Amino acid sequence: MKYLKKLPLYLSRVLIAAIFLISGAGKIADPQGTMKYMADYGMPLTGFFLVCAIILEIGGGLLVLTGFFDKMGARLLILFLIPTTLIFHTDFSQKMQIIQFLKNSAIIGGLFAFLSRDPHNDRYNDN
Repeated sequence: MKYLKKLPLYLSRVLIAAIFLISGAGKIADPQGTMKYMADYGMPLTGFFLVCAIILEIGGGLLVLTGFFDKMGARLLILFLIPTTLIFHTDFSQKMQIIQFLKNSAIIGGLFAFLSRDPHNDRYNDN
């Protein structure tokens, strides 16, 4: 029974981490394509920012997924998402960009909710 009470937290860890781990792996698999995409938006130092993005996505995703320093992981992912959203997803004349902006905003909201949780209330309590 106590595992069922923890299931929503575990599920949220997996779902939030998955998008960042998959995205980071995609950047590793196609660094040239990612740097071209970044350059198309006028970003300088695309190689440097690509490495930063991979570290933040993979590192933050793993921290959230495993639960070790999970709040630090959530902070790293927020640090990644805010500039990413503002740089790549603010052309509101395109419906897909509006959707991406809202998706990232929702993920940021979920990460803030994750940060605000009290870990003492995550434990199963018979009382």
